[in-house]
Amino acid sequence: MSLAQTADAIGSITWTERTCGVLTRREQRALARPLVRGELAIVTGRIAMALRLHSGGRQAIDPVRLLPPDSAMAKDAETAARDLLSPALLNHSRRTYAWGSAIAALDGIEFDRELLYVAAMFHDTGLATHVPEVDFTIRRAALARTFTDDHGLAAPERETVANAIALPHTPGVGIDSGAEAFLLSAGAAVDVFGLRSDRVPDATRKQVVSDFPRTGFKREFARAWREEAKQVPHGRAWYLHRFAFSDITIRLAPFRG
Repeated sequence: MSLAQTADAIGSITWTERTCGVLTRREQRALARPLVRGELAIVTGRIAMALRLHSGGRQAIDPVRLLPPDSAMAKDAETAARDLLSPALLNHSRRTYAWGSAIAALDGIEFDRELLYVAAMFHDTGLATHVPEVDFTIRRAALARTFTDDHGLAAPERETVANAIALPHTPGVGIDSGAEAFLLSAGAAVDVFGLRSDRVPDATRKQVVSDFPRTGFKREFARAWREEAKQVPHGRAWYLHRFAFSDITIRLAPFRG
């Protein structure tokens, strides 16, 4: 059973709202194994890319599969994100959707493009404004719930978006967390840490970064992450900053800027 297989599992929106995102010692130990697996995957992926042995050098994805959904709600979500995010974080949100869609194409994962896009647009909207001892995902999930409610989504779909938004910085999120939650987590991890970037086709990686430039994303995100780690001691940002050396991992991601 994965860490995110139950509704109240670590990182879920139910868990985050109940705990304010603060990890117990037992939960910290439970995250250690998936954290180590992720770090090892980053290292082996970078080595494969350096040696030109990575699977992304041998695959291709139709660019059409990375396009955002052409719906009023998707367009409204991007408009809302543009008002709430810096240019660097807005482009990060766009790339996160593209990377998640690429992984779905490679692995044959079916997902709701509209729900994933809305979740991607809102997933970092609370990062720049910090509240002591309250995980920032609670604020961004609340914004997304209001947005999706205003757009007439049913409760299960609203919670799919909220849960996807809550989970990305939890090590070990799998497909059993739901396709949208997994793909958002995977897409964000490609962009922030380089996890699975070796699987993304080379042409796709170049095109996505060209379409949505990084414009100093590493520096801005690392600074915001450090501040979140300070504001929520023993939260997930604190955990990744302390045990995954997030500053270094972000700096070493295989992207410039």
